[in-house]
Amino acid sequence: MPKVYSYSMARDFGFAPNPFYGVCTLATCKPKIRAKAEPGDLVIGTGSKALKYAGRLIYAMEVSEVLSFDQYWRDPRFASKKPNLSGSLKKRFGDNIYHSTRRGWLQLDSHHSLMDGSPNPRNIRVDTGADRVLLSDNFSYFGRNAPVLPKGFRNFEGIDICHKRGHKCNFSPTLVAELFDFFCSLEKGYLGEPISWD
Repeated sequence: MPKVYSYSMARDFGFAPNPFYGVCTLATCKPKIRAKAEPGDLVIGTGSKALKYAGRLIYAMEVSEVLSFDQYWRDPRFASKKPNLSGSLKKRFGDNIYHSTRRGWLQLDSHHSLMDGSPNPRNIRVDTGADRVLLSDNFSYFGRNAPVLPKGFRNFEGIDICHKRGHKCNFSPTLVAELFDFFCSLEKGYLGEPISWD
């Protein structure tokens, strides 16, 4: 049976997830979700108090494909997701930033680098904690147009799918079915600019 992974987003720059160019990708952050999620699973990102979007749905994606960082890096379908910090906002927040070398992981100058453009060891360690990139061609990314989640998902069998830290995935089969039904009812695609672009 497919699983649902839910977590709260403290930031939304269009980087994690990256909802551009017709494919929603989760290539950085959330290594525990990226390590476990499989095609057919649902990943849900909800707003946080830090974003002033608590209780809202930032995005939802049904995983359609899983690649390693090197596969993602080499795949011509995702060349547009390599960052260009002098380009448009969506180019600046490209998430295709890792590939392996004989000396270890190479991190492109990106949103996850240090301010001077040099590699950020902490982000490299966290991001590469799971050598997996989640991809979806069936997603709803709302960003600043995030709708309020139905109240039923804030207290379903005593469970709130919104929470403060980490992620949740041990939902009952009934709640999983309800969440998939809700996801199917949503408009799909890129539906709003990232919240943190303001």
